[in-house]
Amino acid sequence: MRSRFSAYVVGDGDYLMRTWHPRARPPQIDVDLDAAAYHLEIVATSGGRPGDESGVVEFVAQIGADVIRERSSFTRRAGRWMYVDGVLDG
Repeated sequence: MRSRFSAYVVGDGDYLMRTWHPRARPPQIDVDLDAAAYHLEIVATSGGRPGDESGVVEFVAQIGADVIRERSSFTRRAGRWMYVDGVLDG
Protein backbone atom coordinates (compact mmCIF):
# COMPACT_ATOMS: atom_id res chain seq x y z
CA MET A 1 0.00 0.00 0.00
CA ARG A 2 2.72 2.45 0.95
CA SER A 3 4.66 1.76 -2.24
CA ARG A 4 1.54 2.36 -4.36
CA PHE A 5 0.84 5.64 -2.54
CA SER A 6 4.46 6.72 -3.08
CA ALA A 7 4.18 5.82 -6.76
CA TYR A 8 1.06 7.97 -7.02
CA VAL A 9 2.82 10.90 -5.34
CA VAL A 10 5.77 10.80 -7.76
CA GLY A 11 3.57 10.08 -10.79
CA ASP A 12 4.80 6.53 -11.48
CA GLY A 13 1.74 5.22 -13.29
CA ASP A 14 3.72 2.27 -14.67
CA TYR A 15 4.36 0.97 -11.13
CA LEU A 16 0.69 1.41 -10.25
CA MET A 17 -0.31 -0.63 -13.30
CA ARG A 18 2.27 -3.37 -12.57
CA THR A 19 1.00 -3.75 -9.01
CA TRP A 20 -2.70 -3.85 -10.00
CA HIS A 21 -4.08 -7.38 -10.34
CA PRO A 22 -4.65 -8.08 -14.06
CA ARG A 23 -8.30 -9.10 -13.59
CA ALA A 24 -9.10 -5.75 -11.95
CA ARG A 25 -6.65 -3.42 -13.72
CA PRO A 26 -8.13 -0.52 -15.70
CA PRO A 27 -6.94 -0.02 -19.29
CA GLN A 28 -5.10 3.16 -18.24
CA ILE A 29 -4.56 5.37 -15.22
CA ASP A 30 -4.23 9.13 -14.90
CA VAL A 31 -1.91 10.30 -12.13
CA ASP A 32 -2.64 13.89 -11.07
CA LEU A 33 0.52 15.64 -9.87
CA ASP A 34 -1.13 19.01 -9.24
CA ALA A 35 -1.97 18.28 -5.61
CA ALA A 36 0.04 20.28 -3.09
CA ALA A 37 -0.17 18.03 -0.02
CA TYR A 38 0.15 14.30 0.39
CA HIS A 39 -0.32 12.28 3.55
CA LEU A 40 -1.04 8.59 4.17
CA GLU A 41 -2.26 7.07 7.42
CA ILE A 42 -2.70 3.30 7.69
CA VAL A 43 -5.70 2.82 9.97
CA ALA A 44 -5.86 -1.00 10.11
CA THR A 45 -4.56 -4.12 8.41
CA SER A 46 -5.76 -7.70 8.20
CA GLY A 47 -3.65 -10.50 6.77
CA GLY A 48 -0.85 -9.63 4.40
CA ARG A 49 1.82 -11.31 6.50
CA PRO A 50 4.40 -13.86 5.35
CA GLY A 51 2.51 -17.01 4.39
CA ASP A 52 -0.78 -15.15 3.76
CA GLU A 53 -2.26 -15.09 0.27
CA SER A 54 -4.45 -12.03 0.82
CA GLY A 55 -4.68 -8.94 2.93
CA VAL A 56 -6.73 -5.82 3.55
CA VAL A 57 -5.43 -2.33 4.30
CA GLU A 58 -7.69 0.42 5.59
CA PHE A 59 -6.21 3.87 5.06
CA VAL A 60 -6.86 7.58 4.99
CA ALA A 61 -5.00 9.57 2.33
CA GLN A 62 -4.86 13.30 1.83
CA ILE A 63 -4.13 14.34 -1.72
CA GLY A 64 -4.34 18.10 -2.05
CA ALA A 65 -7.62 19.18 -0.48
CA ASP A 66 -9.20 15.73 -0.98
CA VAL A 67 -9.36 13.14 1.78
CA ILE A 68 -9.89 9.52 0.75
CA ARG A 69 -10.83 6.67 3.11
CA GLU A 70 -10.59 3.22 1.60
CA ARG A 71 -10.38 -0.46 2.47
CA SER A 72 -8.07 -1.96 -0.14
CA SER A 73 -7.86 -5.67 -0.92
CA PHE A 74 -4.59 -7.25 -2.01
CA THR A 75 -3.63 -10.74 -3.13
CA ARG A 76 -0.27 -12.41 -3.57
CA ARG A 77 0.45 -13.41 -7.16
CA ALA A 78 3.76 -14.98 -8.19
CA GLY A 79 5.19 -13.90 -4.86
CA ARG A 80 4.24 -10.22 -5.25
CA TRP A 81 1.41 -8.28 -3.64
CA MET A 82 -1.17 -7.04 -6.15
CA TYR A 83 -3.94 -4.49 -5.57
CA VAL A 84 -7.34 -6.04 -6.35
CA ASP A 85 -9.91 -3.43 -5.40
CA GLY A 86 -10.99 -0.94 -2.81
CA VAL A 87 -14.16 0.21 -1.12
CA LEU A 88 -14.39 3.93 -0.43
CA ASP A 89 -15.76 4.99 2.93
CA GLY A 90 -17.59 8.27 3.09
